[in-house]
Parts: sequence; C-alpha cells; structure tokens
Amino acid sequence: MMNAQHHAEPYDYWLLRDVFPHKVIDALLALPFPKPANPIFNGRRESNNSSRIYFSPDNQRQYAICRELVSLFSSPATIRDLEMHTGADLSQGQLRIEYCQDVDGFWLEPHLDLGVKLFTMLVYLSNDPKLYDAGTDIYDTTPEHNLVATAPYEYNTGLIFIPGQNTWHGFSKRTIHGLRKSIIINYVSPEWRNRAELAYPER
Repeated sequence: MMNAQHHAEPYDYWLLRDVFPHKVIDALLALPFPKPANPIFNGRRESNNSSRIYFSPDNQRQYAICRELVSLFSSPATIRDLEMHTGADLSQGQLRIEYCQDVDGFWLEPHLDLGVKLFTMLVYLSNDPKLYDAGTDIYDTTPEHNLVATAPYEYNTGLIFIPGQNTWHGFSKRTIHGLRKSIIINYVSPEWRNRAELAYPER
C-alpha cells in the first residue's frame, strides 16, 4: 500500500495507484470469462448471483493468474501489511475474490457491505479513457446519501475501505462507455454462508 492515498471523510478509505505489476493486470484482462448474459439491472449485484465469477478452486486450477492472486492475498505478509495500513482485523478472514464485467445499464444503489465482510478492495482493470467516471461512488450517511466522491477509474487503480455502519457506497446511474472490468477482494468472517465463493471453501 505504498501508493495509497488515505481519505478520512465521510469514512476512512484509500485510493490506490499501480496496484499490481502491469503483467498481472494484463493477465486479468485476458481471462476468457464471458460477460453476463441478460443481466438484471436493479441496483443490486446479488440479483445476478447465478452468473457471478469468483476465483474458486476450479478457476484457480484452470488459470495461473487466479492461483497467483489467491496466493498473494493468502500470504501472512500481505495480510499483515493490509492490517497495518488499515487497522482491519483479518485474523479470522477468509478470502473471496470476484471478477466483475459491468456493462451499460449497470448501477448499484447506495448500500453497506454485509456485516460478515471484514475488508473490501476494488481494483479497476480496463485501460479505456472513456471509463474515467466509472469508479465506485462514496456517499454520506444522510437519508439522501449524498454523493461525496467518486474513485477514479483508471488502469491498475483501486479503492479500499473497511466495511462499517457508515461506509455507504455504490454506483449511481450513468452511462458506462465500454466494459467496466474490476476485481473485488474481500476477507469475510467464518460465518460466510456461500462457501463456493471462497478461494478455500473447505477452510
């Protein structure tokens, strides 16, 4: 997190640059996962649960980049670094990595991550200047959830926050000019129900 810029309002979040070596981002972009067919656009990702893609054991066996990222984010050194810089307690965290490909029409209502999420990191992948405004939106805690900031969407940049009662975020309705590729890295508590989404479901 040497390239992280910390912001404290309306909650603690970190904007990231040069997250991974370029060869890692390029390998992620080259993954042959199909775009969601007939996605449902109602402001909630879970409405498309049947077509969501995770770095599951099967995908790790098939794609080296999935194995490499799971190994990186499972390493004690990485976990210690994330804990040190963010204050998160990941001692009970279980790794979950999602591969997202959002198309025009996609939006997310202002929401809080589930309480069983201990850590959230988004890494933006696409190298398309038309996606400059396609980053995650950050909102305040008022009933209106006013927009406070939007994370820049650029190749190999990202956002980290520690889910809490004030970490409202989403993606306001707007045109997506291209394919909005990203990965979402979560550490979740042992109570996480859908074990098939985890990098190590049997742990």
